[in-house]
Amino acid sequence: MNVAKLHSHDTSQPVPTDLAGLDAWFDRRLEEKLAEREANKIPSLAIIATKGTMDMAYPPFILASTAAALGWDSSIFFTFYGLELLKKDLNLKVSPLGNPAMPMKMPFGPDWLRHANMPVPILAAALPGFQGMATAMMEKTVKAKGVASVGELRDLCIEAGVKLVACQMTVDLFSYRKDEFIPEITDWIGATSYLGDAKNADVCLFV
Repeated sequence: MNVAKLHSHDTSQPVPTDLAGLDAWFDRRLEEKLAEREANKIPSLAIIATKGTMDMAYPPFILASTAAALGWDSSIFFTFYGLELLKKDLNLKVSPLGNPAMPMKMPFGPDWLRHANMPVPILAAALPGFQGMATAMMEKTVKAKGVASVGELRDLCIEAGVKLVACQMTVDLFSYRKDEFIPEITDWIGATSYLGDAKNADVCLFV
């Protein structure tokens, strides 16, 4: 081995000439290079969004926009009912049916009423018109609390450079037209293609 060539790469630390010292030097240099690569690595987030209701639209958009604001590479793969979140006309509903953890918070009235946690009976949630009422209450609560709407969060993701990826298989399955969706969609691909990217992400979430 030509030790002189090793010296030419790093003059700050002399390269030992004995075998034991050389092994230790190589180990130290490897650790330094790995630490340097880790420090320069841009974290990445991959989210798979499968739900198309108003309440389930918030987690993927909030997480992706927050990650992008931190400098992460972020992407969301919208599949099955999650594609509703990419429609030009957002017509998202909230359904307490099958969602027992959902609290019904009154957006108006005295403090004790607005802070009361009122679970929705299953029979009541199944009544005609209850979904529309629950959606209207959720919209009023969001507005009263100063929380961004789903559309505003989606726009924020677009401005932050979050990749919005649509599942082509779902588009074909439900006979969607591409002109129904926003033009900012990054790509139209299948699960196989997206999973190839997601496996390399630092954080991968299923919503």
